[in-house]
Amino acid sequence: MDKLAAANKINEFLRAVVTNGGLHLRYRITVDPPLPENRDWERPEILVDLSGPDSALLLDRGGELLRALELLALEMLRLPSGEHEKISFDCQNQRSLRLEELRMAASVAAEKVRRTGVPYHFAPMSSRERRILHLALRDQADLKTESAGVGPERGVVVYPKDYKPLVNPRPMVRRR
Repeated sequence: MDKLAAANKINEFLRAVVTNGGLHLRYRITVDPPLPENRDWERPEILVDLSGPDSALLLDRGGELLRALELLALEMLRLPSGEHEKISFDCQNQRSLRLEELRMAASVAAEKVRRTGVPYHFAPMSSRERRILHLALRDQADLKTESAGVGPERGVVVYPKDYKPLVNPRPMVRRR
């Protein structure tokens, strides 16, 4: 991916969206942004930071519009899904706040699984958010995580390390 060409395309796209959408937003596009060392959940090559009076619109409903703009930019650039983490959109530090929320949820789920011995199923979420949960729990030797579900219904399940699902060896047959 030519990062400068991609950044220019994102700029053209956002200029059209902001202007034609009548949005009161500013944005800054940074190629190869500096990131903290401990930020292994994502290392974007292009960071788009939006701000302004209409920021609340981007962040409403869990950042739905912000994620939609990011997805449209990814589609416009025709990036394969394995490269989606190279582009990141943020507004009012929403990404860091969501990261902290996911890490806290992972901690709560881990304690619940340890206490009950029952798997914990997270609600469906994006591949990036699933990855954050997997990374948050990777050092828990007594637990394991798996992604489960298909498409937009895919979520994370936290299991005790030695969990064996109950399997009925003989199917029940109804007799009349």
